[in-house]
Amino acid sequence: MSREFPIGLTPPDWLVRNLRPQQAPPLSRSTLVRAALGLALPLAAGLAVGQPAYGALASMGALSGVIGDTADAYRMRILNIAVPQLFGGVGVTLGSLAYGQGWVTVATVTGIALLSGMISTIGAVSSVSGLLLLLNSVIGAGLPLPGAWWLTPVLMTGGGLWVLLLALLAWPLRSGVPERSAVADTYRTVADLLALSGADHHDRDAEHKDAYDSARHTVTLSLNQSYDLILARRARFHGRNRDLTRMLAQLNAITPVVEAAPAIHLSGKPLPEELPAAVRHVADAIETGYTGPIGLQLPEPRNETGRAADHALRHAAEVATSPDIDPRGIDDRLGRPAALGIRTARATRNMVLSANSWRYGIRLALCIGIAQALVSLVPVPRSYWVALTITFVLKPDFGSVFSRALLRALGTVAGLLVAAAVLALVPLGWWDVAVLLVLAPLIPALTPRGYGFQTAAITPVILLLSDVLNHQGTALLLPRLLDSLMGCAIALVAGYLLWPESWRTRVGDRLADAVADTAAYVELAFKDGADPAARARMRRRLYRDLSVIRTEFQRALTEPPPTGRRAAAWWPLVVAVERIVDATTAARVRVRHGAPPPAAAEVDQAVLQLRELADGVREAETLIAVRTDLTGPADSVLEPLRQEVAAARAIASPH
Repeated sequence: MSREFPIGLTPPDWLVRNLRPQQAPPLSRSTLVRAALGLALPLAAGLAVGQPAYGALASMGALSGVIGDTADAYRMRILNIAVPQLFGGVGVTLGSLAYGQGWVTVATVTGIALLSGMISTIGAVSSVSGLLLLLNSVIGAGLPLPGAWWLTPVLMTGGGLWVLLLALLAWPLRSGVPERSAVADTYRTVADLLALSGADHHDRDAEHKDAYDSARHTVTLSLNQSYDLILARRARFHGRNRDLTRMLAQLNAITPVVEAAPAIHLSGKPLPEELPAAVRHVADAIETGYTGPIGLQLPEPRNETGRAADHALRHAAEVATSPDIDPRGIDDRLGRPAALGIRTARATRNMVLSANSWRYGIRLALCIGIAQALVSLVPVPRSYWVALTITFVLKPDFGSVFSRALLRALGTVAGLLVAAAVLALVPLGWWDVAVLLVLAPLIPALTPRGYGFQTAAITPVILLLSDVLNHQGTALLLPRLLDSLMGCAIALVAGYLLWPESWRTRVGDRLADAVADTAAYVELAFKDGADPAARARMRRRLYRDLSVIRTEFQRALTEPPPTGRRAAAWWPLVVAVERIVDATTAARVRVRHGAPPPAAAEVDQAVLQLRELADGVREAETLIAVRTDLTGPADSVLEPLRQEVAAARAIASPH
């Protein structure tokens, strides 16, 4: 018979969330093989020519390539691996030039930290580039490197590019396959959403509502990924590539089906099983490239939501299997990306003028400066590990600083146990290559499980390569543990506790902006003469922003009180805003398919209430109940929207 823990021994929710492994996608054998060959072969080449240190440096560069090898599309792999490698080469060059120069070294690395932090706020690729810029500069400034000043950057960058070469080997045979698979997977997530949308209204419970919200969020993430893949390539080809044009048309065609889902969900009427099955059938056709007749067997629709779903699905099937798509007739629902030079200039301007960019850059520079100054004043063996730990932990787009510090410490301890066995039992030389072949695949295998698991996988690999460079064996273990704990402590104090408003500025302001944008969307949705493409772009942008906010909140829930408790209190408002967008879309779909449009006064009233809510969220530290004055005809298409707005304004923080 099981026993319950006494209340005092029950672990808090934030700790349980931190330690729980994340759900990981199925492992790709090719990814595991690339990791093994990418890390082991450079070291083997160094041993073969009698320069194991050079091989170890190339393997260190390959390690960053393995960590960045996360994209399915080949062109995205080039961006994810090659661009950060170039920044890493610059970083190790600057760091090595400042090596051993005392306070000049401290100032140089601190300045690079400021720049790295600001670069990291631009986007995903720039975040990894900023990370590698700082990491390699810390290594160059803290470790005597062999050979001429230019040799280490060449070796480390070459190691990363070697992983990229392995990642691109199948490109000639599988060109376009990852993009088609992404579009097909998006269709399948929409089919799952439709299946949940069609449940009987009277049989719904809180668990079902959560499942629907989760499915809608999954659709948003899948659409974001697919649009990013297609539009990133289309920025170069500008519609000249036939396959890309088809895939963009297919993505645009599923949007009306996505818009019909909330209308079906709010109607409370069961959806025929043939509709989700038909979407999955179309997804299979997209993945295989089939362009013949698809032969959908759909029941006759009985109301405006049924007509909306039927019309949208037939259109999606027609577009998905059409052999010829006219590029001039394709409207980019997210807008065609500008030229690379324009986007780079825009991103640089936004980075320089952004308060958040400066705030994070200063936080990172402060922590790195403290670490560099500390190891300059106090003899610390392998001191560069302190700054390396801070660099990994203090990444706002990688998760909660507190959680990463905790998981870094736990993962380091677990990794050191493996490293102790390797360094004690495995002799230097060719046996190291065999060990890398075993340890390297653990990095891509464990990384999706969480940061602690990734740290546990990377730590023995780093220590093995470090031992090849300095031959210290098990003497590396204790300094590595102490340096990691010091780095975590500095990040927690100077990068977390001293910035109590960081959660509020990162999440609260974004949520307020999303509520204000929702008010604008409600206004545009029922505006006479509004451009349908503009409505679609605004809705997609809203869902994308809310997806980012949802992720930030989920990260904040892993932090201890008061941040975690505050995030838990605000979380229902995030869900409420998503449902307001859903209700607006559902009302618009019903109007388009025959329902009477709402009066202008009804729309203005809802918009006013949402703007007042946005102002309240922007100014409040904790949520308080707000009086709601929303009235209107009970049979209006806006009635569900009014209910959702009232629910959002009635949310109060727990006492």
